[in-house]
Amino acid sequence: MNPGVAVASVTPSAARLTESLRDIGYDFSSAVADLIDNSISAGAEKIRVIMDFDGEDSRVFIADDGTGMTVNGVIESLRFGSRREYELGDLGRYGLGLKTASLSQGRSVTVVSRSPRMKEPQIRRLDLDLIAEYDDWIVVVPPSDTAIVRARELLAGDTGTVVIWDKLDRILPAKQANGGWAKRRFDGLREKLATHLSMVFHRFLSGEGDARRIEIWLNDERLSSWDPFQRAEPETKELGNESFEVMVGDLAGKVHLRRFILPSRNAFSSPEAFDQASGPLKWNRQQGLYIYRANRLVQWGGWGGTRAVDEHTKLARASIDFGTDLDAAFNINVAKMRVALPPQLKQMLGRPISELCILANNAYRVDAPRRRSNGVAGMSQEVSNGAEIGLAIKAALVRTGNFEALTAISDLLKQESPDLAKSLGF
Repeated sequence: MNPGVAVASVTPSAARLTESLRDIGYDFSSAVADLIDNSISAGAEKIRVIMDFDGEDSRVFIADDGTGMTVNGVIESLRFGSRREYELGDLGRYGLGLKTASLSQGRSVTVVSRSPRMKEPQIRRLDLDLIAEYDDWIVVVPPSDTAIVRARELLAGDTGTVVIWDKLDRILPAKQANGGWAKRRFDGLREKLATHLSMVFHRFLSGEGDARRIEIWLNDERLSSWDPFQRAEPETKELGNESFEVMVGDLAGKVHLRRFILPSRNAFSSPEAFDQASGPLKWNRQQGLYIYRANRLVQWGGWGGTRAVDEHTKLARASIDFGTDLDAAFNINVAKMRVALPPQLKQMLGRPISELCILANNAYRVDAPRRRSNGVAGMSQEVSNGAEIGLAIKAALVRTGNFEALTAISDLLKQESPDLAKSLGF
């Protein structure tokens, strides 16, 4: 096909495009997580996130002991739409993450990196104020300052990379960068970040399955993993695993489903364990699907459009795993915070998710009388006897592997005895 004759370059305005790319969906926690993805891909075993509050001169450092980069690698890492080829299983995706994540929080990002072939670290800076001044896609070798000195200390003569964020206008607006409010905001972001990283990278922090074990430190705190499925609790129940084949063009990829019913409040090992299991979004919003891409959690809570969130199914959680070969099918976004379930997968998930929710509903309602006797009100207080009987029938059919029979009975009752079907909750 003849592409036509080139008559003009349409290189975008660097000043305008870089400003617009600051707003593609990152918050502080997801921006840090995106850089940790790069560290994991670089083979890092220990990753340090340092949040250093100093008013207008506050900075964030993300340091790792990975393979590091050559000078060309450092420059390429600061290119929008990097030419790097991503291998199967890499946590990176579009070649935008380091830049867009960093600049979503501050106006300047500096990369300090040493590879095995380099005696001295290679240092380059991408600064939006310079880009605005020259309206060009430029990076510079910055003069040494206290942040670069600290980055060199963090590398300590070994291989690795340190990314420095400063001019943190999105974290600490210029007019409010100092004082008590700014310090409280900075501390609050650190607390949220700890929770976020413990959840998103929990498989790497615990070395679960084929996830390579790593350490993540936030300032002086080593983070522990937060298991959404609470498998250390004796009363947690796991249902049968399932796998599905999803097509992307002419190629097929595997998706794996694991389903869990968490213990009810009274069955948890302690009240503190129950509260801790509620997660960042708390029980109702934390129920549902936990979607993993190459062992990294990219979406959590809710049912991905397969059903609605319900108080009675809040004990139900399930993991969905897919590989990077299915990125197109899941429509993963740049910030790696949202995916969309492929329509073909939604259809295949119908039965196993319904089974899970029926059993979780039953577990919740069985616990309700105990909660009422302890003086704790529950939404099931006024549930009719008919609905309780109907739920018991549903749970029994699911447990005995007769989900198809349940569907047939439900359809027939709705057709021939709609009032009875309604009273039974069908």
